[in-house]
Amino acid sequence: MDLHLRNKVALVTGGSRGLGRAVVLALAAEGAKVAINYYYDPSRGIDLGQEATELAQVVAAAHGVAALAVPGDVAKSADVAEMFQRAEAGLGLIDVLVNNAGIWPTAYVKDMDEAEWNATLAVNLTGTFLTCREAVRRWLARGTQGRIVNVVSQAAFHGSTTGHAHYAASKAGVVAFTVSLAREVAPQGICVNAVAPGMMTTEMARPALEKSAAEYLKRIPLGRIADPSEVANVVTFLCSSRASYMTGATVDVTGGMLMR
Repeated sequence: MDLHLRNKVALVTGGSRGLGRAVVLALAAEGAKVAINYYYDPSRGIDLGQEATELAQVVAAAHGVAALAVPGDVAKSADVAEMFQRAEAGLGLIDVLVNNAGIWPTAYVKDMDEAEWNATLAVNLTGTFLTCREAVRRWLARGTQGRIVNVVSQAAFHGSTTGHAHYAASKAGVVAFTVSLAREVAPQGICVNAVAPGMMTTEMARPALEKSAAEYLKRIPLGRIADPSEVANVVTFLCSSRASYMTGATVDVTGGMLMR
């Protein structure tokens, strides 16, 4: 099936690794040009800029489409505006936004400090608001349509028993925000949806899986952990005009954990 994404321009936040990387590759395989957002955090000692640049080169070589690494902290409005400016200067006007950037710290509520709570909501929830606001402002000013896909989690509906209450709360907020924004901009032909993954074999989930894989598998009716590409395929569909009659939806891609 042709998803009609050839020559569309997509911005994927947190696009250098994990699910973001899989989404970048899936969009590029459909012919879309992709801006790969990353954020360098010195405290983590990981050079995501190099990863994003190398991924852009992989995209160009494998799929023959343009890709560009664009830095920016999604939790800062100035960074978000600059991210969009760089992406559009390098690739053209953005048609699609995928909000994938997120953090998944671990702390039980009794041990959690305010700084960790605030940081989690800043990236996962406020970051989604800021990027959506920027995209919508640009599309409305131009009189053009666009598509937004927000990555949430099954934890938005089930909550967490493993020390991720702040993450679950942030993702539940994104679900409600997705519905609200979809209602606001539907008259202008802008579609806003979400995808709720379960556990995936990503860098972020690796420590938890190494420690408790059997416990996670018990919760998954399909009996296995997802490859990020399986979730990316659903994200890519929602980015396309083939999903033209969908907005405000959260799609369950959890291997049966949600079944909603």
